Amino acid sequence: MDSIKSVLSSDEKIQLNQFVHDFNTKLNPARQPQQNLGRDDFLKILITQLAYQDPTSPMEDKEFIAQMAQFSTLEQMTGMAKDFAKLTNTLVGAEASSSLGKNVELIDRERTVQGMVQAVNRGDLPQVLVNGTLYDWNQVTRVFADNSATIKEF
Repeated sequence: MDSIKSVLSSDEKIQLNQFVHDFNTKLNPARQPQQNLGRDDFLKILITQLAYQDPTSPMEDKEFIAQMAQFSTLEQMTGMAKDFAKLTNTLVGAEASSSLGKNVELIDRERTVQGMVQAVNRGDLPQVLVNGTLYDWNQVTRVFADNSATIKEF
């Protein structure tokens, strides 16, 4: 039985690359190439690999298991990143809440503002109400205890 050769000449490679480039730019001209692959990209590549593999030379078990392990690791890392983001938001919200009733110093554009925290809005981007104005928590540079000593600097 004759084996089928699937080797492209250099001219054919150039033509194929040009075709792919033209197709992608016509399909979505505003599309920018990504530098990082996400889990969806990884899964698409794996499915494409399986769909177009040569039946006379299937993917080695070791390769397939290694790719599935990489996918599993990617899934776990994605989950951990989401969990860390939630934890960070919780900690920042708790820190902002602990400033309630204390005097703070914050930077608003180029001026320094001092006053007592009258209220706190929690969420992804906590805000504090100082002197009747809401400020983002990340603008606070100092929190004072008992209206006198500095206890924390950021």
